[in-house]
Amino acid sequence: MPPAAPLRAYLTLRLRLLGRLLREIGWLRLALVVPLLSLGLLQALAALRGQPRAAWLAPLLVAWSLLGAHRQRADAQFLATTAPGFRPWVAVEYGLLMLPAALGLLAVRAAGPAGLLLGLAALVAWVPPARADSPTQHRWRSLFRSEAFEWVSGMRASKGLVIWPVLVGLAIWQRAAPVAPVAALVAWLLVVLACYGEPEPVTMLALAARTPEQFLRRRLALGLGYAAATAAPFWVLLGVGPAGGGAALAVALFWLALVALLILTKYAFYPNATHIRTTQGLVLGIILGGAWHPAYPPLMLAIVGGLVWQSRRRLRAIVGTE
Repeated sequence: MPPAAPLRAYLTLRLRLLGRLLREIGWLRLALVVPLLSLGLLQALAALRGQPRAAWLAPLLVAWSLLGAHRQRADAQFLATTAPGFRPWVAVEYGLLMLPAALGLLAVRAAGPAGLLLGLAALVAWVPPARADSPTQHRWRSLFRSEAFEWVSGMRASKGLVIWPVLVGLAIWQRAAPVAPVAALVAWLLVVLACYGEPEPVTMLALAARTPEQFLRRRLALGLGYAAATAAPFWVLLGVGPAGGGAALAVALFWLALVALLILTKYAFYPNATHIRTTQGLVLGIILGGAWHPAYPPLMLAIVGGLVWQSRRRLRAIVGTE
């Protein structure tokens, strides 16, 4: 257990930063999002009550999301320089952050997954941060690299090129169960999330020489194309399995809609990386957690409409209308 005084100071600082973030998000947005997110989480817990095996997926997915955020921490270098023994502090912080989720799992009598979640959250603190790319004079450049910069950097940071074949292999191994390809798609969506959580430099938008509408349509078309190419094996496995082709098509369209929302969220809050990642997490939490609620269709339309309007407005302010 880390010493109490430094740990208290660190947690106090993190709490102040959280308060600052909430103030930047705004009370109106919080008043709209928090009840919906809470409702979605309650429905997800209710669904887990009768699925003991599915409950074991929850800590893995949550820890995976936490790992992605941890490796992108902006203060990692600062903490390593000023307090080399900071990792126990971070382990305590992550344990406290995951405590509500663990209590929710305990509420549905999933004590094992709850303990696993807290254990994985603490272990994440010892994972090193993502290393910045070292510039080279002879780096391979191509049209794909310039157009798919999000995927190039995101796959490198999240080890997506290693994770993807593992997920495909697991989905093939468990192809008799429809939940296997779906779980793999959810996990792959979290990897794709890492591709669109980091805003590109403003100069890349300014040099695009397109109107905001053209720029946004192109980013959506390219992003959805790359996402579809990587998710296609999971859709095929779902279609040839017990679920059938109709269910596979519905899942594919729903999954691509989520990817489109991630892209729209990125440009709706560009270039504030904190707001982008926070809102992306909230959007995914609301949609994945509340998909079974009767209010889901109008809520989905409201989210899509708001993100389209805000992303065009934000890009127009940066790129202009010429």
